[in-house]
Amino acid sequence: MPSATPPDDAEIRSVLSAPRAGTYIAATGGDTVRAMELYGWNARVSAAFMLPAHFAEVSTRNAAAEVLERVYGPQWPWNPTFAASLPNSGRYNPRRDLLSTRQANLTTGKVIAELKFVFWQKLFTGRNDVRLWRPHMASAFPCAPAVPVSQLRSRIHQDLDVLRQLRNRLAHHEPVFTRDLVDDLRLTIDLIELRSRSTSHWVRAMEDVTSIVAERP
Repeated sequence: MPSATPPDDAEIRSVLSAPRAGTYIAATGGDTVRAMELYGWNARVSAAFMLPAHFAEVSTRNAAAEVLERVYGPQWPWNPTFAASLPNSGRYNPRRDLLSTRQANLTTGKVIAELKFVFWQKLFTGRNDVRLWRPHMASAFPCAPAVPVSQLRSRIHQDLDVLRQLRNRLAHHEPVFTRDLVDDLRLTIDLIELRSRSTSHWVRAMEDVTSIVAERP
């Protein structure tokens, strides 16, 4: 994913829109050429971050789905006890998300793929310690450090929140240049490693975030 000097910064700024370009112009002290170089870098590092984010999300949600299957059976999305255990209020409503998703998708695999990222994050709360995490945390995350279950579960919840917010910025093409992306990457790969060291090593070998961060204009 090579960098490139913008050939016509005025034309590029007009394509991007003044408000969008303005964030980068302000960050570069009014230097419009450097602003577009920063914009291009932001786009490159955002694209690169989707790879580790992908593996962190998939590995964590699959771990949680395996636990749900152990507790509620292979058809867990349709298990009434599980549905009743989910919160049914708030800005994000997990029970409503499950009910609408399972109505539109006929297999457990499709439900897993279509549930919102925040659904999986919300499973890592104290209300699920007795049912899910005390009995099954060790098997779901076999490479995790030897710490109390509630501590690990809380850590995963917090890390997923950071990743979810970052992922939303990436998906909406928002600026990430003010973030500590090196720390974001560390957190993301550490989350993968709780589940599988082999997978985390593979992601480290593939990721381009580190090299692109070093090229920031």
